[in-house]
Amino acid sequence: VQLQASGGGLVQAGGSLRLSCVASGRTFSNYDMGWFRQAPGKEREFVAVINRRGSTTYYADSVKGRSTISRDNAKNTVLLQMNSLKLEDTAVYFCAARQGLVVRTSTWEYDYWGQGTLVTVSS
Repeated sequence: VQLQASGGGLVQAGGSLRLSCVASGRTFSNYDMGWFRQAPGKEREFVAVINRRGSTTYYADSVKGRSTISRDNAKNTVLLQMNSLKLEDTAVYFCAARQGLVVRTSTWEYDYWGQGTLVTVSS
């Protein structure tokens, strides 16, 4: 499956962004979808995941309560709405896909990755 992430940009602290990831190539509804991020000089880390039906979501503590992941299987799209952005949210954000029975949060458990979209939060 091919993934194309978009929606990043420059935003002031406290602002909001909505990231989008469009999938193609395979049956989107067969895949759990995750968002990860990588800040300069740091390892890629988990942000949020949604299962293939959209019935289960899970968030990193760092974004819980400020972010919402959702999906539209008819449009092959997964979204990440981020609110109350903080300076430490600055990173390249990646969407990723995997097939499985339960949602996962480790990068190595995902088979397909998008190219990333840069989110920069300024003070």
